[in-house]
Amino acid sequence: MSTGAAETDTQAANVANSSGITASSLQDTLKEKLVAEHVDIEDMSGGCGQAFNAMIVSSQFEKKTTLARHRLVNSALKEEIAAIHAWTPKCFTPEEWQKRQNEAGT
Repeated sequence: MSTGAAETDTQAANVANSSGITASSLQDTLKEKLVAEHVDIEDMSGGCGQAFNAMIVSSQFEKKTTLARHRLVNSALKEEIAAIHAWTPKCFTPEEWQKRQNEAGT
């Protein structure tokens, strides 16, 4: 009896291929649905499309708590998140992102 979970790397790659979830597809969806001005998605699963880290910059995060930002992102990616194993978003307003970039440059 199958549990639906991939047991080998090959099965994991087949799941990713059949789900169509890629860093690029996640990036496109976030840019469209959240009007994000910067999205950086990193596939942490070695290419099988099952674990992603994300850096998302959107003015829609203004005056929202971290939890509210994550809920907004998860709502925008509801179908995609259901098809992957791990999802870690980091959400910033444009002002927060600019401050972070300035601090990193010093």
